[in-house]
Amino acid sequence: MKIHNIFASLLCCALFAACTPSLPTGATMSKAKAKIYPDYDAVTIPSNIAPMDFRIEEDGDDYIAHIHQKGQQGIVVEGKTLIIDTDDWKALLAASEGKDIEADIYVKRDGNWTQYPPVTMSVAEPIDPYITYRLIEPSYVNFEVMSINQRCLENFDEEEIFNTCTFMGDTDGQCINCHVSRNNNRDGQWQMHVRVKNGGTVIANGDDVKKVDLKTDATISAGVYPAWHPTLPVIAYSNNNTAQIFHSVDRNKIEVQDDASDLILYDNEKNTVQIIANDSTEWETFPTWSPDGRALYYVSATIPSANPDSIAILKHAHYKDIRYNIYRRQFDLQSRTFGSPELVYDAAANKASATLPRVSPDGRWLMFTQGAFGTFHIWHHDADLYLLDLQNGNAVRPLSEINSPDTESYHNWSTNGRWVLFSSRRDDGSFTRLYIAYFGKDGKARKPFLLPQRDPQANTMLFKSYNIPELLVKPVTTDRNTIINAVANDPLHPQFIEKQ
Repeated sequence: MKIHNIFASLLCCALFAACTPSLPTGATMSKAKAKIYPDYDAVTIPSNIAPMDFRIEEDGDDYIAHIHQKGQQGIVVEGKTLIIDTDDWKALLAASEGKDIEADIYVKRDGNWTQYPPVTMSVAEPIDPYITYRLIEPSYVNFEVMSINQRCLENFDEEEIFNTCTFMGDTDGQCINCHVSRNNNRDGQWQMHVRVKNGGTVIANGDDVKKVDLKTDATISAGVYPAWHPTLPVIAYSNNNTAQIFHSVDRNKIEVQDDASDLILYDNEKNTVQIIANDSTEWETFPTWSPDGRALYYVSATIPSANPDSIAILKHAHYKDIRYNIYRRQFDLQSRTFGSPELVYDAAANKASATLPRVSPDGRWLMFTQGAFGTFHIWHHDADLYLLDLQNGNAVRPLSEINSPDTESYHNWSTNGRWVLFSSRRDDGSFTRLYIAYFGKDGKARKPFLLPQRDPQANTMLFKSYNIPELLVKPVTTDRNTIINAVANDPLHPQFIEKQ
């Protein structure tokens, strides 16, 4: 028996050696680097990321790459599209945290090999291993066909949490949006909105799932953009009356504009709703908590006039004059009351508009998206990510290390504060794709990289956009049928209470 095992092991080793291509000798060295897709050269990657498969965009007859630490043996892969073995990749990264790895690329043409300068990747701390996102058509023609998915970043496993096709009918559709977890899903609590058919807010605590209609007689709409409190069983929401403008000529194809928006607080245990902010002269939206839960950040625009006719005009002819600033309200954990609004960043003074504030886990940095106007920057091609230093006089700068000539929008911090996940239209101007960038302790980001796929061309072939990406420490495990049943059931109706 032992002899058979030894023989089998020797046979496997022989077969492996026979299948592993040899590195070319006598190759001519190129001065220019090889073109690859995605562009993974000079990026910083997590030590637990899935294999960084890529395609060599050079003409040739044969291709070989050697991926390794400098001066050491590593992984040898053959082919124009490099598919790296997951186990070999994990072993290489485990030995390389805090170091660089290189990919030496060889291309054969007319019987002669050319070696290109190495593609270099720096290996840093791990990233939260899961992400969630919505997959949606890039237009609103088939808005009912969408799903909320999750993906393991350590490999390529992807699964649906919910798909609108479950309830699709002949005459009425369904939209799902604004999914978010509490504390990056540490405790298995998450929520999403269902619009149109079977509408309501689905709130899950593991397999305990309920649906709530957050619209009350005292609020202008149901809950829209959510923010879980980090320690208390409450969720801050915006209420938004939203209109959409579709352009036939403007490069920004779609404009989403509020004509009213407020902030509310929902108690998930008591099933109550109370007002946070509903100033008739302000449009408050996009709430987010500080890591300690003692402050609520949000953005708000001042309405030039309370006259309904003026608002209607602004929504169309003068919507580019609406600009949002970043505000903060202190929050008392015991009384659950809010302080007065404090201006954190006056974007309007710079003829700009800020949206989507997100505070880093250490409370030092506030990242946001800035464009020329409005609050829904996902279709604004001038939108960039900005960084505000909360410990240094609220100094603001563009994140030039991350930004591109096209749209940067939704973004999310990792729990260790070392990574930023964000969506961008930099590839083709139409589809949002997910990018990851390292964020150093010096407050500087590194060159971002495209979310790895098993087939490097998968992103170019996917005719859907990634929307609202979020990092998770563990996957959503709520039973799919439990979610479906909750969506099908009638919603709970919370009690409205006055401010305490």
